[in-house]
Amino acid sequence: MLVVQAASQPPRHNGRIGIAIAGGGPIGGMYELGALRALETAIDGLDLNRLDVYVGVSSGAFLAAGLVNRLTTADICRIFITGNHPEIRFKPRMFLKPAFMEYGRRVTAIPGLAFDWWKSLFTDPAGVQMSELFTRVISAVPTGLFDNQPIERFLREVFTGPGRNNDFRRLERPLYVVGVDLDSGQAVRFGSEGWDDVPISQAVQASSALPGLYPPVDIKGRHYVDGALRRTMHASVVLDHGIDLMIGLNPFVPFNARSKPENADSTAKLADGGLLMVLSQTFRTLLQSRMQVGLEKYARQYPETDQLVLEPDEDDAEMFFTNVFSYSARKRVCEHAFKRTLLDLKARAETLAPMLAKHGLKLNMSVLDNPDIRLLDGIQPIQSRTSATAQLWHNLDDIEHGLRKRKA
Repeated sequence: MLVVQAASQPPRHNGRIGIAIAGGGPIGGMYELGALRALETAIDGLDLNRLDVYVGVSSGAFLAAGLVNRLTTADICRIFITGNHPEIRFKPRMFLKPAFMEYGRRVTAIPGLAFDWWKSLFTDPAGVQMSELFTRVISAVPTGLFDNQPIERFLREVFTGPGRNNDFRRLERPLYVVGVDLDSGQAVRFGSEGWDDVPISQAVQASSALPGLYPPVDIKGRHYVDGALRRTMHASVVLDHGIDLMIGLNPFVPFNARSKPENADSTAKLADGGLLMVLSQTFRTLLQSRMQVGLEKYARQYPETDQLVLEPDEDDAEMFFTNVFSYSARKRVCEHAFKRTLLDLKARAETLAPMLAKHGLKLNMSVLDNPDIRLLDGIQPIQSRTSATAQLWHNLDDIEHGLRKRKA
């Protein structure tokens, strides 16, 4: 589904474009990758590696950091979908390694907690309650099931490869990765002044530390967790840069089982799916409602900016019922998002065409009219690059980009 909010006033600049990519776990990230691939394929003039500002949250932070590091959508597909990138090897198990260090640290605290409770029981038996014991024991529960250190190591390997870097300050374009300070509840923009010395890999690790699944990440003596706890996309970070077109991606929407008449009787109630199904629907509802309120507010605060937000349809059972952490479904979900996004662009072509034209962009109708187009079309194997060849490739790409702009 495309959410289009046209600017109510003329743009302030000339074609400045920014992108905000929300989180959504591995499957949410694959939806966003498919949508990005569709945008790049179907919109002439849109170069996702040369936008004016990038903002990412959780899994969206990796995509944003990859794009600003000149990883194309084809490159990211080679990493996560085909597995034939010559320099980067993705292994799903690295994201699901149990947090044994965290388990051990918490277990060793149990004797001390029990001793304190028994001591209180003997010294002040009237003032001790079983609920206090429960509270003490709860504090020994691990803060995350999985270890996110392998994630940081993988990201560090990606962002320190030839032609890329792991330093916000050395990027050609601004990147912001949003996390939340666990002790204050405040959002922190890694990449902004005072936070740009944090390695990008560590910032993404912190932004994707979903409480309960991954432990909080220690940065400069404070603990940080998933940036989605404060806002869904943090689109205001993009809009504050005075851009003319904001592209947003949100993979999490609540599922409407009754949106189609044929499903009204046959679809089981979501509550029948148990606690996880209820929590998933609740979480998605909160994220989307928060985002909708934000977009309405942004339309008033930034009247010169066009807004284009992509998200799944409310009846998209493929996205809702697929396990958010199912790495095996990543190709299917990515292809699904690619096709659905193309269909959405075609359906809204009449509205989108004049909006995109203001920013030097144009819908490629030959792509949108092609029912046989696929996610991996045109993605060929590439050779490994050294730092020198990567720099040469960047220089040649810059020259080609300059010639295209001059011709346009």
